[in-house]
Amino acid sequence: MTLDDDLADLATEASNPRYAELDRMSVAEIAAAMNEADATVPGAVERALPQIVPAIEAASERMSRGGRLVYVGAGTPGRIAVVDASECPPTFSTPPELVFAIMAGGASAIVTPTEGAEDDADAGAAAIDEARIGPLDTVIGIASSGRTPYVIAAVERARELGALTVGLSCNVDTALSAAAEFPIEVAVGPEVLTGSTRLKAGTAQKLVLNMFSTIVMVRQGKTYGSFMVDLKPTNHKLRDRAVRMVAEIAGVPRERAAATLDGNDYDVKTSVLVLARGLSQSEAEARLAAAGGRLRPAMEGA
Repeated sequence: MTLDDDLADLATEASNPRYAELDRMSVAEIAAAMNEADATVPGAVERALPQIVPAIEAASERMSRGGRLVYVGAGTPGRIAVVDASECPPTFSTPPELVFAIMAGGASAIVTPTEGAEDDADAGAAAIDEARIGPLDTVIGIASSGRTPYVIAAVERARELGALTVGLSCNVDTALSAAAEFPIEVAVGPEVLTGSTRLKAGTAQKLVLNMFSTIVMVRQGKTYGSFMVDLKPTNHKLRDRAVRMVAEIAGVPRERAAATLDGNDYDVKTSVLVLARGLSQSEAEARLAAAGGRLRPAMEGA
């Protein structure tokens, strides 16, 4: 498929006769129809797992050598990318520059639609240069149609610079797939509201990005089992979560976990080692440093 193909040929732009009377349906009927349509999305993602898994493996390997994870999108895909990237610092204590999103039209386009920006291919390539993308980085271009010029140009430029490139779309045989080293096509089909790819396509993109950011961080040692031991406990809810994590991992009462956290700058991993291995704060910090910040090997070490 090329950029000159008619948009009407795309599955995400097609109309579904099932929803031809949408404006005549009751609220309950529309809600049921949307819920039914949304239920098909996980299956579409599952069918794309053979494409998703090797892309995540490759991205994880590059990040382990110092690379970054960079999303590029326009419109809804760009906003979804911003949401996913912005959750990494509080969840995994990563610096904002490790996982971030490039939005067509800039930061203002997140809240004020700048839909024409998606057609500016030169701006897409320039954004990659501005971000100083290099061979260790992974760039994920996201476009429901798979033909957005800004995103395709960004992916092409990133690939020229040696970065790992991924193209996430919701159609098949797309120009974005052709541009990327790792194409991911989650074919969700026509939307309930014709062409409104903030619906099934948007849900699919969020599910895939959830996998990317979460699995990459798990592979970087940002978790212990299913616990997000690198979280930043910056409010009451997160401090309580930190207490519960430390108590469960170290096998101590909540009160003792809370007291230890309070005495260790609310660092979960240090507190676990202090309690579970009988170390001082400095000894725990040294063991963590020797283990590359990973709690599992620090816990299992002599």
